Amino acid sequence: MTSNLAGLDGSPYQQYLYAYPHKTSYRALRPRPLLADVWRAEPRDALFLYAHVPFCEMRCGFCNLFTRTGAPAEQVTAYLRQLRRQAERVADALGGDAGYARVAFGGGTPTYLDAGELTELFDIATSTLGARLPGVPLSVETSPATATPERLAVLAAHGTTRVSIGVQSFLDAEARAAGRPQRRAEVEAALGAIRDAAIPLLNVDLIYGIDGQTADTWRQSLEAALVWRPEELYLYPLYVRPLTGLGRRAHARADWDAQRLALYAQAVEVLGAAGYRQESMRQFRRADVPAPDGPDYCCQDDGMVGLGCGARSYTTGLHYSFDYAVSVSEVRAVLDDYLARPAGDFAYAEFGFALDGTEQRRRWLLKSLLRAEGVDAAAYAARFGAAPGDDFPELGRLVERGWATDGGLRLTPAGLARSDAVGPWLTSARVRRAMTGYVPR
Repeated sequence: MTSNLAGLDGSPYQQYLYAYPHKTSYRALRPRPLLADVWRAEPRDALFLYAHVPFCEMRCGFCNLFTRTGAPAEQVTAYLRQLRRQAERVADALGGDAGYARVAFGGGTPTYLDAGELTELFDIATSTLGARLPGVPLSVETSPATATPERLAVLAAHGTTRVSIGVQSFLDAEARAAGRPQRRAEVEAALGAIRDAAIPLLNVDLIYGIDGQTADTWRQSLEAALVWRPEELYLYPLYVRPLTGLGRRAHARADWDAQRLALYAQAVEVLGAAGYRQESMRQFRRADVPAPDGPDYCCQDDGMVGLGCGARSYTTGLHYSFDYAVSVSEVRAVLDDYLARPAGDFAYAEFGFALDGTEQRRRWLLKSLLRAEGVDAAAYAARFGAAPGDDFPELGRLVERGWATDGGLRLTPAGLARSDAVGPWLTSARVRRAMTGYVPR
């Protein structure tokens, strides 16, 4: 099981390994497998339901997610109607014994929906699919412009346990530089509304590496976030990707890698001093907040049922979704196609990637290695019948660099800082070839 051994010498910011295999490795599935067959041998008593809302009030300059801005009200109505049709077919495929242990609404911005539309979304999750809300952990993404009291009241009434808000920067000039025009007063009002709604866990997203950002302004954003004592913070290095607003501008900066590494190190120090425990390169949890009873919040676990135009689903041997795009025209075309589908189409998987045993081992390793606690060698051996070091002897290279300990099974602070190089380095040749063949659109 070899990997790209040259990748460790490049930039520490090569790719955020949000999921493995990466979505750009997915291809049209021919013939299309029936969902009933895909899920037949999978455990279905503790699934993760993910519902995707592909609408936002604006498109941030760094965003490469599948989302549309300024959608007319009739398209939102049509989307919810089609989402229910899809949910009915998914429920049929999963069978009556399916149960959900966790739920998340993402996007896009789910709170782009108004209070009545959010109520309908909850009804689809509960009445059509059978999710127990309230009753199981539920995470919902929001934005400063849409985290309004009436929307948050709907979230709270249905047992939302976690709200994640993309602030990115508390400084208006930096937010504009990142292609996200917003006012600090709007951000603070949204945070106040979330706290007033008494939702148990608040997560705040911030970005570092923005043009014009300095150690002083980064500290100002960190300290402004800490005023609200969020239970979690996610800190993202800025990436400039093809077809995004920032990607259409010149953005070459010789010192960018060094700047992002320095701002990251500063944040680790500031948050550690403020009582936050680092869980990964991006995730920090307040130390007095107990760890979750089950697996930590993660939208890429096996046993995830994706609902909606941009959602992905994960089984042990197949990851699947609908088509993926970034540019405005292509997103609208994919969305229009989704809305025009006959209900019968939702009984099949459309695009995806089949994971053989080798890829399943690699996925398990990566999902563990890029977490602060590292790889549980006993759990790996129990699942795959081998030691992770035997399957992946190249992990010793990380130890040689001082980026890992325990035979390469746990990243050091220096290695954790370079997660976005380690992940791509361990990506298989098969996945890499598929990603290279993807044409951004």
